[in-house]
Amino acid sequence: MKVTEFIRSNITYLDGGMGTLLQSAGLGAGELPERLNISRPELIESIHRAYFDAGSNIVCTNTFGANPLKFDSEELEKIICAAVKNARNAAESSISRRKKFIALDIGPLGKLLKPYGDLDFEDSVSAFAEAVRLGAKYGVDLIFIETMNDSYETKAALLAAKENCDLPVFVSNAYGEDGKLMTGASPEAMVAMLEGMGADAIGVNCSLGPDKLAPIVRRYLKRASVPVLLKPNAGLPKFENGKTVYDIDPDGFALTVTELIKEGVRLAGGCCGTTPEYIEAVVEKTADITPVAIEEKNISCVSSYTHAVDFGKSPILIGERINPTGKKRFKQALVENDMGYILEEGLKQKDFGVQILDVNVGLPEICESEMLESAVTELQAIIDLPLQIDTADPLAMERALRLYNGKAMINSVSGKEESMKAVFPLAKKYGGFIVALTLDENGIPNTAEGRYAIAEKIYSAAKEYGIEKKDLIFDPLAMAISADAGAAEATLKTVRLLAENGFNSSLGISNVSFGLPARDAVNSVFFATALDRGLSAAIMNPYSIDMMRVYHAYKALHSMDENFSEYIAFSEKFASVAPSVTAMAAAEASPMSDGGSPLKNAIIKGLAEKAGELTAAMLDKEAPLDIVSNEVIPALDIVGKGFEAKTVYLPQLLMSAEAAKAAFEKIKQQMQSAENGGKRSTRCKVVIATVHGDIHDIGKNIVKLLLENYGFEVIDLGKDVPPETIAETVERLKAPLVGLSSLMTTTVPAMADTIGLIRERTPKVKIVVGGAVLTKEYADMIGADFYAKDAMAAVRFAEDHEKSIG
Repeated sequence: MKVTEFIRSNITYLDGGMGTLLQSAGLGAGELPERLNISRPELIESIHRAYFDAGSNIVCTNTFGANPLKFDSEELEKIICAAVKNARNAAESSISRRKKFIALDIGPLGKLLKPYGDLDFEDSVSAFAEAVRLGAKYGVDLIFIETMNDSYETKAALLAAKENCDLPVFVSNAYGEDGKLMTGASPEAMVAMLEGMGADAIGVNCSLGPDKLAPIVRRYLKRASVPVLLKPNAGLPKFENGKTVYDIDPDGFALTVTELIKEGVRLAGGCCGTTPEYIEAVVEKTADITPVAIEEKNISCVSSYTHAVDFGKSPILIGERINPTGKKRFKQALVENDMGYILEEGLKQKDFGVQILDVNVGLPEICESEMLESAVTELQAIIDLPLQIDTADPLAMERALRLYNGKAMINSVSGKEESMKAVFPLAKKYGGFIVALTLDENGIPNTAEGRYAIAEKIYSAAKEYGIEKKDLIFDPLAMAISADAGAAEATLKTVRLLAENGFNSSLGISNVSFGLPARDAVNSVFFATALDRGLSAAIMNPYSIDMMRVYHAYKALHSMDENFSEYIAFSEKFASVAPSVTAMAAAEASPMSDGGSPLKNAIIKGLAEKAGELTAAMLDKEAPLDIVSNEVIPALDIVGKGFEAKTVYLPQLLMSAEAAKAAFEKIKQQMQSAENGGKRSTRCKVVIATVHGDIHDIGKNIVKLLLENYGFEVIDLGKDVPPETIAETVERLKAPLVGLSSLMTTTVPAMADTIGLIRERTPKVKIVVGGAVLTKEYADMIGADFYAKDAMAAVRFAEDHEKSIG
C-alpha cells in the first residue's frame, strides 16, 4: 500500500525530534548529525526503532541537512545510503505491527534565495534534486520537505522532488508567532501554492508548541483539500544543567494534538524537544478517533509570496497598465530595458487599489521570454501583489511560472486544441489559476450560447489534465461596440450564464469602448452592468476615477465593504476631482508613499536603481552626510518601524536596505577625494557569526546588511565558527558588541560555549543572540544580554548600546 492510500483512510503518526535525542546521546558541539548515519549507525537505528515502537507510521531519515552545499557528492551519497538503510533496519526490527514508511527528510539549505540572498533559484532546485535522486535510488517511500520558512525555497524543494522522482511529497513549513513564514507568507498563500503544485500532504512543524501552532493549523484545515500534517515542538526551550529542555510534557503535548486531530489533522508527530514518549502519548489518546473526512474546499485563488487573493467573494481588480498595447511610453521602456519604469508602474497600480497585476511584455523587437522572466522576478521582489502572467508564448509562460513565487494567474488558454495542449500541462506542473478565452478554431461565437459551449469544452479538456473548475476563470471577451452594437449584450449574457453555472469570469473592460470618444463613461457603465451579471474580476485601468467609483460603490451596495471604509477612503481622496480627470492625474503631485522626498520614497519602495540615480543628483547640491542623515536613515527607519509593526515583510525590508545601499555607494564615490578616503563615518564595531556546527547564515546575513546600512562597522566571521575564533576576534578588535546566530537545537550548546568563552576574555562586551530555536528565556539562561526576535531588534539594541557607551 502506498503512503498516499494509507493516509486517506487512517490517522497517520509521524516521528518526533532527532536532534533532541542525539544531544542526549552526546552529540558534540559542531558535530554534524548526518555523519552519524555512517559513524554510529546503531545509534540512529535505535532512535528510528524507538519511534516505530512508539507507534510512528512514518519515520524520517537522519538527513535534514544532507545536501550538496554541506557535503561533497561522494560523501552525500554515502550519508543518504546509510541513512535509508538505518531507517529500513529499524522498521524491520521494530516490535510494532503498524504500517511503516520511510521518508527522506529534507530541510532548508541555509541560504536565502535571490534577490534577497545570494543563492540562485535554479541552483537551489539542483541542490535539492541531488538529495531527492539519492533518496529515490536507495528506496525511500516518500519525500518529506520540512521546517521551510521561505516560500520560494519551499517551491524550489517541491519542484526538485516532483521533477526527480515519482514518490509522494509532503511539505511542512515553519511559522512564527505572527502566523507568517520568515519571508512573509501566510498559511493561505502556502496552501494555494503547494496544492497547486501537487503536494500530497501539507502542514506545519517546528518553531512553536502545539498550542501556539493551533491557529495556524486551523487556517490550513479551512483551506486545504489535501491531508494536513502537524509536527509541533514540545513547547518553548530552556537551558538546564548544560542541556536543552522544553516546557510541555508528553501528556500536555498529546492533549492539544488530539484536539487538532479531532478537527481534521490527518498526520501528527513532533519536532524539537519531542521524544518517542510524546508520540506514544499521541497514539494512545487518539486510538479511538475516527479520521475526519478530507473534503474538496473549492477555493478559487491566486497567491503571492505573502498572501492569497480569493475569487467569488467580491470582485477582483487586475491592473492593466503593464502592457504595451496602446502605450507608447511603455513600449519605449521595453525596448530600452527600462525595468525601473515597469516597476514604478506596478507600484502605482498597487497604490490605486488593484489586487493583481497583469504582466504583458510582448513586443516583436525584444525577446519576450527573457523580458517576462526579468519582469516577473523584479516585480515580485518589491511588490507583494499576485501576478497575472500574460503571454501567448508557451516558452515565455513556462519560464515565468517556474520563477514565480506563488500561484500565478495564467493568461491565457483558449478552446483551440493547440492552446490547451500547451497551457494545461504547465498549469498542472507549476500550479495556476487559468484565464480561458471563449474562442476556438472557428473564432469567437456571436452568441452567448456559443461562447458558453466553448467554456464547457475547455472545462471538459481541463479535467483530463486533473485541473478542476476552481482553477479556471473564463473570459467571454468584451468586443468593441463601435464595430458591433450588439457585442456588449452578448458578452454580458455570457457572464450571466457562466455565473449561473458556477464558473468564474473575467473581462478586459476597456475593449468595449474602442473607437469611441469619452471612453471612461462607456467603460464604467459596462463594468457596472457586468458586475451586476456576476463578473468575478476585471482587467482595468485603476487610474480611471469613473471605473474606481463604480467598483467602490458596487462593493458598498452589496455588503462587501465593512463599515464602508474603502468607499469613504476613496471618496475623500478624490472628492473634488472632476470625472474627466484620471485618478493618476489627480494624484500626480502626491508622493508614492508617506516617505516624503523622492529619495526616501525610492528607498521605502525598494527601488535601488532609482535611489542611486536620485542620490547622484542630490550630491550636486547637498553634503553627503546630510543626505545620509536627512534622507537615507529616516527612510530606513520608516521601513524598519513598519517591519516591527508587522505591516512590512522581510523581503520589503531587505529590498529597502538594498536601495539604501545603492544610495550609499553613490555617496562613497563622491567622497573618494575627501580626507577620509571615502569612508563613511562609522559607528561602533560589531562582530557577528553563526556558531560552530551550524551552516545556516540567513539571519546573520540579514542582520549584517541592516547594521551596515545604519553605519555600524560589521566584522562577519561567517558560519560554523569555533568559539575560540569568535572570542579571539572580539578581544583583538576590542569590539563592544557581538551577535551570534543559531538555527538548530543541536548547535545551541555551541552558542552557550561561545558566550562563556567571550565572558572569560572580554567580560564587558554585550552579546546579542538570535535564531529560530531561541527565545528570550533561553537567551537569558545561556548568558546572552539580549534576544533579538528579528533583524530590526538587533539594530535597535546596537543603537541603544552605542548610546550607553558614549
